[in-house]
Amino acid sequence: MTSIFIVDDEAFIVDLYREILRFNGYSIAGVAYDGLEAIQKYSAADPKPDLIIMDHRMPTMTGLDAMREIRRMNPGQKIMFVSADVTIEELVLTMGASEFLSKPFRLDDLLEKLGRSVGSCH
Repeated sequence: MTSIFIVDDEAFIVDLYREILRFNGYSIAGVAYDGLEAIQKYSAADPKPDLIIMDHRMPTMTGLDAMREIRRMNPGQKIMFVSADVTIEELVLTMGASEFLSKPFRLDDLLEKLGRSVGSCH
């Protein structure tokens, strides 16, 4: 079962991801509500998640900074960005994000991009 680590500062979005992911056969590897917490939990995670769903605008540390640090620890880590800030799409894809999805998103679009990201995990 593919494991996904959710990083988003909005609790209702985290809950939505949990429901959608579980219903579609994914396991939840963990949850973080800002970039710094994501780095701390990621560095302690064993095994590492197959995929991270990362928001951009969060308190304490942005998703962009968190992705830089996580990919420094593990250059092969798959990260899918989901953000209302579409201005960062090209940058995060250049930095190695597997996909970018803009908020608000349609469920079909989320599942399609998840499938592509997960497909690139194996």
